[in-house]
Amino acid sequence: MEKLTKYLYIISFDGLATLDFKYISSLPNFKKFLAEASYCKKVYSVYPSLTYPAHASIVTGKYPKNHGIVNNTLLQPNRKSPDWYWDRQYIKGDTIYDLAIDRGMTVAALLWPITAKSRIQYNMPEIFPNRSWQNQTIVSLLNGNPLFEFQLNQKFGYLRDGMKEPELDNFTHESLLYTIKNKKSDITFVHYSDLDSMRHCSGFYSEEANAALLRHDKRLGEIIITLKENDMYNDSTIIILGDHSSMDEDKIIELNVLLKNNGYIDVDERGKIKNYRAISKNCDGCAYIYLKNKDDKLLIDKLYSLIENFNKENQCIEEIYKKDIVMKLGADPNCAFMVEAKKGFYFLDDTVGDIIKYIKPEDVSSSHNITRATHGYSPYRKDYTTVFMASGRGVKKGVVVDDMNLVDEGPTMAKLLGIELKDADGRIINEILE
Repeated sequence: MEKLTKYLYIISFDGLATLDFKYISSLPNFKKFLAEASYCKKVYSVYPSLTYPAHASIVTGKYPKNHGIVNNTLLQPNRKSPDWYWDRQYIKGDTIYDLAIDRGMTVAALLWPITAKSRIQYNMPEIFPNRSWQNQTIVSLLNGNPLFEFQLNQKFGYLRDGMKEPELDNFTHESLLYTIKNKKSDITFVHYSDLDSMRHCSGFYSEEANAALLRHDKRLGEIIITLKENDMYNDSTIIILGDHSSMDEDKIIELNVLLKNNGYIDVDERGKIKNYRAISKNCDGCAYIYLKNKDDKLLIDKLYSLIENFNKENQCIEEIYKKDIVMKLGADPNCAFMVEAKKGFYFLDDTVGDIIKYIKPEDVSSSHNITRATHGYSPYRKDYTTVFMASGRGVKKGVVVDDMNLVDEGPTMAKLLGIELKDADGRIINEILE
């Protein structure tokens, strides 16, 4: 298969939504980009619509049930901060970057999810210290490309303030510009989380979210200027994408409290789980229900009825998806079933306190789990799609795709690189390619 581009840049603006499209179309750099681009402003994400399952789908063309990244975090009862699916080893099957490396191409990745301990040559993975004895620099160096990361931290580390935004994206952005100039990789992945963070903290339509979109517009302009200054622009393809949308909320559902109160979870005097027959694992806007004994069909029926009756009184759950629907939606085949929250609600995993908790303004700043807007909901909720935009070498101008799926992005990007993602669930969006 013929390679259609020399340099491919995949820019993920985490949380960029269809609802943002009108606004970003009016911003100077997005407006110029879209004038030369083909795009789709109605992209259905995956289920659950979380950052890590979505980014795994982007690079594999598969749904979570097939690539294995079924959540952001692992099921680790009693850990206040569970480990994330950081490592490449969690992804089943091929990724675009592995196939490209096998073809002799060079790859750079800046805070792209699920790339820790991968074969990417210039890699600064998204990972953070999750144990008291760890620190950010060491954890990152041990999981990426140490020399590359050392150079970036030496030059731009002063911009960073832990995981805080927009400082983290400012660091990532300067690191990207440096990488463009000095590495000239065949493929470069970059993940910006500024917008998503602002929405979590301040709400979907907040001034803070709009400010993040303005910063992204400026970043896009600087990327294009850097490519032009280094005589790479005409040989480059730039893809801008979102991974999911989000929705405002102000109430939390703690299904593990419900399960504990009904004898399915045993806890000690401090509320720590000692044992469980069934447990809820949140995906923010939805939740998995897992069983110790996956084959206990009688227990599944009892739990289904328990949650259904609870919802009759509380009206906080949109849908309860049985296993066959879970499979059709592409989520974890190992769960017993899934529960989808109504708008205004999302799930957490505590075993103490009330089943439904109302969020107060001061709660948002006191815990990273307490938010004003979140995601994870079904990709087919109203006004909940994301976007895909492509411009440059190998891409036609002015083609508007009515709708597509997130899993279509990987096969399409693979074709630009002259490679094939075999067994992908998505299709190649040939109508935008030259």
